[in-house]
Amino acid sequence: MKSHAKAVVIGGGVVGCSVLYHLAKAGWTDIMLIERSELTSGSSWHAAGGFHTLNGDPNVAKLQAYTVQLYREIEELSGQSCSLHLTGGVMMADTPERMDFLRLAHAKGRYLGMDTELITPSEAKAMFPLMDETNFVGAMWDPVEGHLDPSGTTHAYAKAARKLGAEIVLRNRVVELTQEVDGTWNVVTEQGTAKAEHVVNCGGLWAREIGRMVGVELPLLAMEHMYLLTEPMPEVEEFNKSTGREMIGVLDFKGEIYTRQERNGILLGTYEKACKPWSPVNTPWDFGHELLQPDIDRIAPSLEIGFKHFPGIEKAGIKQIINGPFTFALDGNPLVGPVQGLTNFWCACAVMAGFSQGGGVGLALSNWMVHGDPGFDVWGMDVARFGEWATLRYTNAKVRENYSRRFSIRFPNEELPAARPAQTTPLYDTMLANNAVMGDSWGLETPLWFAPKGTEPKDIVSFHRSNDFGPIGEEVRATREKVGVTEIANFAKYEVSGPGSEDFLNRLMTNRMPKTGRIVLTPMLNEFGRLIGDFTIAKAGEERFMIWSSSAAQKYHMRWFEKHLPKEGPGAPQVRIHRFDQTLVGLSIAGPKSRDLLQKLVDVDISTKTFRFMDFREMAVGGAPCMVNRITYTGDLGYEIWMAPAYQRLVYKAIKDAGEEFGLVDFGMRALLSMRLEKNFPTWFRELRPIYGPFEGAMDRFVKLEKNDFIGREAAAREQSEGPKLRRVSFIVDAADADVMGDEPIWAKVGGKDSGTVEKPHGYGAPRFDTDGKQVRGSRAAEGASAVRGIVDGDWRVVGWVTSGGYAHYIRKSMAQGYVPAALAGDESAGLFEIEILGSRRPARINVEPPFDPSGEKMRA
Repeated sequence: MKSHAKAVVIGGGVVGCSVLYHLAKAGWTDIMLIERSELTSGSSWHAAGGFHTLNGDPNVAKLQAYTVQLYREIEELSGQSCSLHLTGGVMMADTPERMDFLRLAHAKGRYLGMDTELITPSEAKAMFPLMDETNFVGAMWDPVEGHLDPSGTTHAYAKAARKLGAEIVLRNRVVELTQEVDGTWNVVTEQGTAKAEHVVNCGGLWAREIGRMVGVELPLLAMEHMYLLTEPMPEVEEFNKSTGREMIGVLDFKGEIYTRQERNGILLGTYEKACKPWSPVNTPWDFGHELLQPDIDRIAPSLEIGFKHFPGIEKAGIKQIINGPFTFALDGNPLVGPVQGLTNFWCACAVMAGFSQGGGVGLALSNWMVHGDPGFDVWGMDVARFGEWATLRYTNAKVRENYSRRFSIRFPNEELPAARPAQTTPLYDTMLANNAVMGDSWGLETPLWFAPKGTEPKDIVSFHRSNDFGPIGEEVRATREKVGVTEIANFAKYEVSGPGSEDFLNRLMTNRMPKTGRIVLTPMLNEFGRLIGDFTIAKAGEERFMIWSSSAAQKYHMRWFEKHLPKEGPGAPQVRIHRFDQTLVGLSIAGPKSRDLLQKLVDVDISTKTFRFMDFREMAVGGAPCMVNRITYTGDLGYEIWMAPAYQRLVYKAIKDAGEEFGLVDFGMRALLSMRLEKNFPTWFRELRPIYGPFEGAMDRFVKLEKNDFIGREAAAREQSEGPKLRRVSFIVDAADADVMGDEPIWAKVGGKDSGTVEKPHGYGAPRFDTDGKQVRGSRAAEGASAVRGIVDGDWRVVGWVTSGGYAHYIRKSMAQGYVPAALAGDESAGLFEIEILGSRRPARINVEPPFDPSGEKMRA
């Protein structure tokens, strides 16, 4: 074992070997993988070995597609066969709701360049004759599905990495990790200590234990997972002989099972409701190449449905039942990236679909380590997406819920109950008493909407407009016409202070910092000019700034802030960052009567002249010390009021009492999001993501290129000079009884008209890095519609994708936001666009000016 390495990868499963290979491919050869036993000694060796490209998150789907394409490359380089079987597969829908889900997935596939196809149950049966097609209403075919040899694939990654100069050390457990003052890691193993600049946790079943070595409790849990193998089946052999093909893979939502051919028999696996964690507190280090005791009774309900749906399997003999542990994160996606608060400690773990995602995870992480950016939008896998509330017990409950719902549909208005409530504000009980339907906002209970008195406060989940539609409309109209109050504790809140604070923020942000008592809105860019933040910043004092942004990005943004803090030392500018989380909570009042209401609660003049739009002031509200911003996300006259939790009940009661004469109503987050649509306001992680530039995102007025040299300025200036290829736009949609949910394709009737560059969404297919390590965009673009398969229909072609939307209740229109080629972004013509909603293409028209208060007079009144 080497005594020094640039990077040490811990763990020799498929993910660890993929990371090692990609680091070596990127040019890092002074790297080493350390494995406690043999390669594939954790979950990799007993995996079912299936792979597919479809995923609910298009960004993860992109990396899965890369993974599948990678296998031929590593076979050729390593000389090791992965034993690829590219059979294709189908998802089977047994209800109209599940068929709607497949229509959504098929629509996403259009702009991702996937050749998915909606087919009949009979067509599916022709490819998998063991099914009874009468149990289903439809199916979706995906040709890029199949299976491989898990052990052979892992060794192919490892051999390829060795050929590129990497070292692999086996039978050597890492027992301790410590860090020197200069940031160097001491990787203490049974065979000695190696010093490393970077450490990568690819520990799989032991990733949690490796995290604990550096004081981090990673939110992952191993679950027992079972699949069975049948004896050889004459029906399978006859199908292979008569068609010359292997049977396809099948996913059955109702049975919560997946099945495919394995040799001359069938493999059938299940994600059963009665799931069971494995080693929920500590993973034993001596666990090796061994399986767990099968429990056929636990999966019996799924098997019963499976045998009904696939009667050809029921009479087959069972040769073996495999039961082994796999690790899962709370939402089923991997945990990837640098850990906030640590230097050069990286994660690539909880990759339960390792043979679908392992290659993409390795590529993204190696890009991140070598070039400083993953090169893709990996938020859905970022280890920073979970907060401190994701404790061991919380994780246990949520992973069990996720596992049991692996093949269940998640409706757009569905809130999952496990481990809730985790965090609550002082108003939680009050909101419940007001008949609020609560939602989970980064672990915090937040009012979504208020059910009428006498009705059950509960969502009826659906892809269509549901029981919240009427009440949300009432909340919006009452707020727009009178005044409403909502809780905004689910915002992220920071304080940046110290002599160097203004220079620090000017270096990070694209906008100029405000004068004392004023507020600015500003994006934040990475080095490549991509949007990584959207902030409201108030200058509260000479060396003190208050900052608000998306709650889900708190650790993501803290990681970036910490990375760019001034270096400590004599004469260095002092900057302090404090993240409030729930030690600072808030309420917002909005609507034409909001000033009259607030004036009754304060002892200072808040008239337009003395408290202007975008002003910040500290004042007592209802007798409680508060900070007040004259701004709201509704785009109307309004105020954000911030206070310590101890004062929230007092302030809320004062608002309710004083607001009675003005017709005050409570409104929830869904009403707030409806109102922001009417103002064409974007949201973070939907419209504003790390694959868009600020001019693509229509954030032009917040980017001051003439100010100091902020991070990403050069790339932003280039984007402005060359002109953005894409542009965020807002649509009015002629919807029926369902509105957009996000990720729907946008069609345009362009014919021979030059529509500009047609691109795949979410950076699908790149960005890449050139030989100098600079990010390039050329490989994102595909000139002409022919470059993206399945998106042309006569004169119509898919030119963009929806990022978010819904029903705008005050203007009584369905709306959507999304990205289209910049050449089309200003065209408000009727008949030019259509947006595909649940398989139906609905007419849509760009609305350049916001339909509510386009001049902004109301919010400035």
